[in-house]
Amino acid sequence: MNVEEESATEAAPAAGSTPEHGYTGNKEAYLRRLKRIEGQVRGIARMVDEDKYCIDILTQVSAVTKALHAVSLGLVEEHIGHCVVGAASESDPELRAEAIDIKVKEAADAIGRLLR
Repeated sequence: MNVEEESATEAAPAAGSTPEHGYTGNKEAYLRRLKRIEGQVRGIARMVDEDKYCIDILTQVSAVTKALHAVSLGLVEEHIGHCVVGAASESDPELRAEAIDIKVKEAADAIGRLLR
């Protein structure tokens, strides 16, 4: 499968099928973490609504930020371990180099967005 076919497959899976991504094996754990983070954010909104002390709110914002960073880093690791490594297994050397370049650039761009 070449890079264009792979991208098309990821963008538009066949009817009734679910694409497998690097995080698929840990999807439930990611969803649990995100639901916990969602609860923390609701707690922060409640703190604001109840006029809690600003430093206490900032402490909770910091905790949510750290939790989101942990999820983000896990997803980056999954991308490298699955998508980049998968691109490296392309049998055609020319397509392999292109696929690796694309997947590494995606990872680098995502990391850049996380650092902003």
